[in-house]
Amino acid sequence: MVTDGAVWRVDSAVEPVGEILIDEADFPWLAGRFTAGPGFAAVQDLFARELALADRDDEHGWAEWESVYEEIRARVSLSSPDGPVPEFLLHIEGDRAWFRWSEAPFEDA
Repeated sequence: MVTDGAVWRVDSAVEPVGEILIDEADFPWLAGRFTAGPGFAAVQDLFARELALADRDDEHGWAEWESVYEEIRARVSLSSPDGPVPEFLLHIEGDRAWFRWSEAPFEDA
């Protein structure tokens, strides 16, 4: 499932958001070329805002980041070649996407 060349899907409830062709694996992160689907326009600004807030790296920025990421999680799902994954942290910037995933919910820090 984690090998180069695997295709992961990002979907919304309405339409495909895009696909990620894996070309890097650095546990626990996977990364690859992102190809936008018809649903990406509806969430593109959320992903841009999420990265901008993460780059701020301050207490207020992280609180805002959590709120934005909750909206991303409410609007998109991530599927491996074997099917949907229940937990993930996904970033998309341009034609690149990187993420980590789990078969069980992440523990709160």
